[in-house]
This record gives sequence, C-alpha cells and structure tokens, in this order.
Amino acid sequence: MTTSVSTPATPTPVRIDFVSDVSCPWCVIGLKSLEQALDKLQDTVAADIHFQPFELNANMAPEGQDIGEHIAEKYGSTPEQMAQSREAIRARGEALGFTFSMDKRGRIYNTFDAHRLLHWAELAGRQRELKMALFDAYFTQGQDPSSHEVLLKAVADAGLDADTAAEVLSSGQFADEVRAREQFYQQNGISSVPAIIINERHLISGGQPPEVFEQALRQIIAQG
Repeated sequence: MTTSVSTPATPTPVRIDFVSDVSCPWCVIGLKSLEQALDKLQDTVAADIHFQPFELNANMAPEGQDIGEHIAEKYGSTPEQMAQSREAIRARGEALGFTFSMDKRGRIYNTFDAHRLLHWAELAGRQRELKMALFDAYFTQGQDPSSHEVLLKAVADAGLDADTAAEVLSSGQFADEVRAREQFYQQNGISSVPAIIINERHLISGGQPPEVFEQALRQIIAQG
C-alpha cells in the first residue's frame, strides 16, 4: 500500500504598495493591522511591501505648526472632537502593540526629507525598519521628523549607515524620485492615507482592523 504525502501549498506572491506619511497616525494603525493579518496568512501570502510617499502637509513651514491649531484649521475640529480622536488613536495603537504618546506630540512638521530617506532605505532593503523607527520617533518620542538629527538617529536605529544618510540629506538626492511617486499616486486618485494597493489593482483605504485586511487578501488571492 502506497501512502501519498501532500505537498504544502506555496504562498502566493502579493505586491503591496503602502502609500502613507510618517506624520499620519492612521498609517501606523493601518500598517500594524496589515502586518497582523499577514502574520495569520503567512502560509498563504508572500507579501512584498513597498512604502510609497504621500505628504499630508507638503507646504508646511520649517518650524512646523501647533497640532491643535493645524487640525482646527484643516478639519474644523472642536477641542472635544480632537480629544475623542486622540483617545481613539491611542487605544487602537495600544491594541496593536504601538504606543502613541499624545502628550509628547505637539506639532505637525514637514516630512519630505523623511520620504527621501525611505526611498534610499528601500534600495538598501531596510525600508520597513526605517518606517517603524520614524513612526516611533514622532508618535512615541514626540520628536521632529524634519530634523536631520532625528532622521539620522532613526536611520541608525533601523540598522542603516548614518554617514550615507547624511550625504543623502545634504545633497537633495532622491527628491525628484519622491516627487514623481507622489504625483503618480495623486494622479491615480489617492487623496488620503493610508492607501494600501494590492497587486497594483485593489485598493484598501484607511486604518482598517486586521480582519478586514485578512478577508480582503483572501478574496484577492481566491480571484487569482
């Protein structure tokens, strides 16, 4: 009698373009939720994640702006609404294992240089590590992500070479590439983030719960 041995199915390769800004709290929540979903699908999905640039405040002045003032101007939110939103973000982050230190984050800053470094980090194969270091610097530590000192510390924390990163920052390298990517996604209808694009065809918007990402990925794979 011959016993057949079943061969485990090979995980399906999936490209994920994660369009986001390092100053967007819902982008942290979306990423952590996506990663939880991918952890459950590790035998089914072989994810290739690329972080794509989006600036929520491309024209922000170098000194930044008070966050309460900025949100009131941009969204018309009342202090009560802002407090409710901050608590919702903090609680979602805590449930996903990320610490939002709301008392430390008092200003909004320009993030263009951070996106240039993320472009460089993608070439170096450590983009996700730098993305998380930048999220931690801004949302947990309350640091200025436009500061080159802060950026270089995040680079070191991500296991990248700070001297090379300093050359990137001082030279303006990758500015054209970042602007081209930003324009590409804006021209293709992305106006808010996070925007998670699966296999360059399917869009999942916002900081969805892990189960929403899991269900969407299962459906996309089933469709082939």
